[in-house]
Amino acid sequence: MRPHEQQLELSMQSTVSWRDSVIAFWHGGNDQQSLDRMLMWAVFFLLGLGFVMVASASMPVAERLTGNPFYFVARHSFYILLSLVGMTTVMLLPTQFIDRFNGILCVIALALLLAVLLIGHEVNGATRWIRIGPMTLQAAEFAKLFFFIFLASYLNRRHDEVRKNWRGFVKALAVMALMSFMLLLQPDLGTVVVLSVTAMLMLFIAGARIPHFLALGITMVVLFVVLVIVEPYRMRRVTSFLDPWQDPFGSGYQLTQSLMAFGRGDLTGQGLGNSIQKLQFLPEAHTDFILAVIGEELGFIGVVATISLLMVVVIKALLLGQRALRQNHAFGGYLAHGIGIWFFFQGAVNMGAAAGLIPTKGLTMPLVSYGGSSLLAMTAAVGLLLRIDYEVRTGYRSATEKGGSQ
Repeated sequence: MRPHEQQLELSMQSTVSWRDSVIAFWHGGNDQQSLDRMLMWAVFFLLGLGFVMVASASMPVAERLTGNPFYFVARHSFYILLSLVGMTTVMLLPTQFIDRFNGILCVIALALLLAVLLIGHEVNGATRWIRIGPMTLQAAEFAKLFFFIFLASYLNRRHDEVRKNWRGFVKALAVMALMSFMLLLQPDLGTVVVLSVTAMLMLFIAGARIPHFLALGITMVVLFVVLVIVEPYRMRRVTSFLDPWQDPFGSGYQLTQSLMAFGRGDLTGQGLGNSIQKLQFLPEAHTDFILAVIGEELGFIGVVATISLLMVVVIKALLLGQRALRQNHAFGGYLAHGIGIWFFFQGAVNMGAAAGLIPTKGLTMPLVSYGGSSLLAMTAAVGLLLRIDYEVRTGYRSATEKGGSQ
């Protein structure tokens, strides 16, 4: 077969594969063709819950800041629509294609973090956003996703090296160390913690040696303690977390207001829209502390439902990772594990901060909180999960990969 004819055949195979992906996504079919419906419904319910609660929690602050109570609702609606388009687009991309460009994605992540330091927009004393016209981009959200793609590809390519010696282990963490340094300059310790924990667990799943983890874990704990001690605002967060009622109108104000919201919610809540804490009492009610508003308006039942939906996504991702690894789809397996760990740990940090179990970290509730960058990055991650699930269920391999093996 001539080269141009082979290229044409590969192109036609790719077109058919993309069409099959679209059909499987929207219509399903038999068990070997359909995607994970439970995963999709859990994501859609989380997005729907997030839209309703962002609308409820953001109206008072939107009225005060802009004079338009629907300001954040309109922006969140736009981000949800954009996220759904992005999720569907990512779902149509073969993982082999994404794996091929993992290095470029990692460079883009580093470039975005550097751009934040050079031309970033400051909010509440932190420089974490890049202003693009009327929109703001939080580079750290995309940096997490791109780094996990890079690390999954690295673990696939250097699996034996990671398991056998220090060099493979350290090389995998060198990029993470650079990203963490740039994030700390913003400063954004919460993202560094999520990035580090997820990377360590991905390395553990890949079979890295226990002594490596012990050495790295001790180092990270020491660095974390030092970073808390040297920054006064971080130290205030820790002390206020230990006893927020000692200074309820100062360093402990946000946490005490959050705890009062949970307390007022009781079992069934005060009813949708009836939160008092969102009326200028609880700062960041529609972003970092949206779970407190859910607790106040929908009660303990609403909080449990939110956590349960998120756990469905997490468990589905981890089980998908196991199935992918059993089918020798190593890149997809490591990436699915990374996404599941990321969603779980970030969700746990958000819940813990709102409930006073850990110091506040400024991390969003996955797929629920207001925040365009977080929503775009996490729905793209869901798109990757759906793609990996499709390839695992159907045994799909991209046309390029097929052509290369012939």
